[in-house]
Amino acid sequence: MLQETLASFITDYINERKTEKLDVFEKKKKKQLSALSEQEGSASVVQDLNQQRAEIEKKYQLEVWLTDAAILTGQISQATHALKFTHGKARGSSVFYEEATSSTSYLSTATLGRRKLDIVGNAAYFYIAKVLLREVQGDSLIAGLNRGDYSVLESLTDNKELSDAWIEGFKQVLIDKQPVSHNLAKQIYFPIAPQQYHLISPLFASSLTHVLHQRIADARFSEEAKNARAAMKAKTWHREPVVVFPGTAVANFGGTKPQNISYLNSLRGGKVWLLPCLPPAWQTVSKPPLKNQSLFSYSEFSRQAWPVILRMKRYLHQVKPLDSTMEIRQQRLAFTDEIIDILFNYAAGIQNLTQVSGWSADRECRLKQSQQLWLDPLRSKTDLQFRLEREKGDWKQEIARDFGLWLNHQLRDETLKLGAVEHQHFSASPLLNKRLRELEDDLAEDLP
Repeated sequence: MLQETLASFITDYINERKTEKLDVFEKKKKKQLSALSEQEGSASVVQDLNQQRAEIEKKYQLEVWLTDAAILTGQISQATHALKFTHGKARGSSVFYEEATSSTSYLSTATLGRRKLDIVGNAAYFYIAKVLLREVQGDSLIAGLNRGDYSVLESLTDNKELSDAWIEGFKQVLIDKQPVSHNLAKQIYFPIAPQQYHLISPLFASSLTHVLHQRIADARFSEEAKNARAAMKAKTWHREPVVVFPGTAVANFGGTKPQNISYLNSLRGGKVWLLPCLPPAWQTVSKPPLKNQSLFSYSEFSRQAWPVILRMKRYLHQVKPLDSTMEIRQQRLAFTDEIIDILFNYAAGIQNLTQVSGWSADRECRLKQSQQLWLDPLRSKTDLQFRLEREKGDWKQEIARDFGLWLNHQLRDETLKLGAVEHQHFSASPLLNKRLRELEDDLAEDLP
């Protein structure tokens, strides 16, 4: 049954190509005939056109097409690692790697359970590659050729000599020619002894890339993936997980002619997805400031804000001899707002430590009361007195006052004589009070 199915595919494929060619020819014929009049020679033109159609039909007869394809197969070859991904004009050898491994330590072509074969060579004959590589019920013509099973080709004719010629012709795609490098290929001379080297030529893993491309495409564009994402958005159950490949990049090979690189590259339109190979980013684990008497003294926040304070201080020194202008005031406000953003990003991180809510009730906590009320809001669920103090709201003014004092102290030196006016300015920052309100609004649903 499988042989008949593969044979049927080959027959249908040839007929489809014939139909496409005839459709193009008929359009061309109709255009030529419409331009003809009853002038002398029109009959000969019609005769020539009919002859061309007959030649097309003959060329796409099953036995004729397979005979021609078997002869032309020598222009292409199977590969798992294609050279032209390195450089489109490289003339060296690609490689077909067939050894499998059970090791899963590294992701490579050898670890693929079912690797996807690529075809390289003359792109004009890649239409033959479709016949060779098309899988029907898990099998393909090239797989049969690799294992010495020629029954599919033998079933397409009763002529033994003709089927033998087809087999020998199509088997040319399997021939592992003598490997040859090229000056446009990557080459590494690897020392193995004094004055002795191995010449290593790294090649692009086309088979592995195609399998990866299919996995990513399925995860992003398949109907199952779309339905799973829709279910996740709607917060409903779905039998398939949502698979995400973050941080991918795209490399394009072959420009407007991806078929010049390889057959599989042409199927992808020259596009190859690249996975990120970045080192892990260090993420600081937020911890409650139990040991600090205030956020504004030698805390994680003060360390984060210090670079901005230095820039602000340098700027204030530069403009001190100048008269106050709108530009100077706006720049000073921009620095202040940047510090406030750092403060509230830090505060939000502490407030979100729900797994240790109520940490401010610890005996070792030295943080002042107003900042406990601000940073440990979920303690209100279990501590009635704490909740009542928090609901009064007096702590907000104290937070603003402490911020103004701290920033004033950080900026003050022998040259910058900052005093009560600046303290009042920093404490009354519109952004500071806005952020305090926003944080409370965000917490409203979680608090009793």
